[in-house]
Formats: sequence, structure tokens, C-alpha cells
Amino acid sequence: MAADSLIDELLADAGDRMVKSLESAQHEFSTVRTGRASPSLLDRVVVDYYGAMTPLNQLATISAPEARLITVQPYDKSSIKAVEKAINESDVGLNPSNDGNLVRLAVPELTEERRRELVKVVRNLAEEGRIAIRNVRRDTMHQLRELKAEGEASSDDEHRAEVELQKLTDGRIGDLDHVLKAKEEEILSV
Repeated sequence: MAADSLIDELLADAGDRMVKSLESAQHEFSTVRTGRASPSLLDRVVVDYYGAMTPLNQLATISAPEARLITVQPYDKSSIKAVEKAINESDVGLNPSNDGNLVRLAVPELTEERRRELVKVVRNLAEEGRIAIRNVRRDTMHQLRELKAEGEASSDDEHRAEVELQKLTDGRIGDLDHVLKAKEEEILSV
């Protein structure tokens, strides 16, 4: 009976970690723009701030005062050039302009070509999410094999757990694909 509870615990842990991977991928999707200004578009931008790679949202106040404008106000005025450079080098696709105090990012209408590029970015993010989910499966499979090797679980127990784990994995990847499809439609809709 101890083997069942150990296996159930492993499967529950794997499920939790897969959900976290899915949520992480969803958060990454929100950083890809869809033609509307949103402060979360700059979540993946990191700035070389005195030699330390620091997330932009820790160095500045980011807001979207209008539907097509994002403003970035650095806490430290001397970092404005570094902020501007980091935005230029990112895959956000926006051109910053600064007045010495504030960096403004005009969010243009997306062209068809840019929409297709963004779909590729989102697909790459989705693949990273799938890999993270598969890594959880791999780690859990390894733990199941260790249980069997130590004699704490039978071959039947291990097989049953592997089947359950595969169902869990397929379900999470299906959820991720569903979220990806919705994001692609959002990007491609004009």
C-alpha cells in the first residue's frame, strides 16, 4: 500500500509542476503584442544596469496611457539610454523615443508580415512550454523507475503510473495547444 501512496504523491507533484509550466507559458504569451498597448509587452525586456542584467519592470514605471502608447519612466534618469537600448535590442519590435525623462513607445498597427513573425514567436514560446512539461514527465518517470529498482513498487504499479503520467502530460500539452491557438487567432485578427 505504501507504493500506491508514493506513486500517487509523485503523480500529484508532476501534475502541479505541469500546471506551473502551462501557467508560465501563458504568462509568456501575454508578453507578445497583439496591436494594443499593454505594459506586459515589456515583461521580457532586460536592461544592462551597471553590469547587472535587470528586468525593465524593476527599473522603471511602465504604463499604457493610451491604446497605442506605452510610456516607460526610469526611476534613475541616468539609465534612460540603457533602457532605450534594451528595448531596441529586444524582440518587441517597437522603436523607443525619449525626452530625457520618459521613453515613449508608439504601438503601430500590425502589418500582416509582423503578425506572422509574432505567430512564430508565440509558437516558439509554446514549444518551450511543451519541453518544460515533457521534462517534468521525464523526471517523474526516472523517479518511478527508481522506486521499482528499490523494490518499493512492482512492475504493474510502475506501468499503471506511467500510463497515468502520460495521460497527465497529454492533457497539459493539449491545454497549451488550446491556449496557443487562441493567441494565434488574437494576433492574426485584424
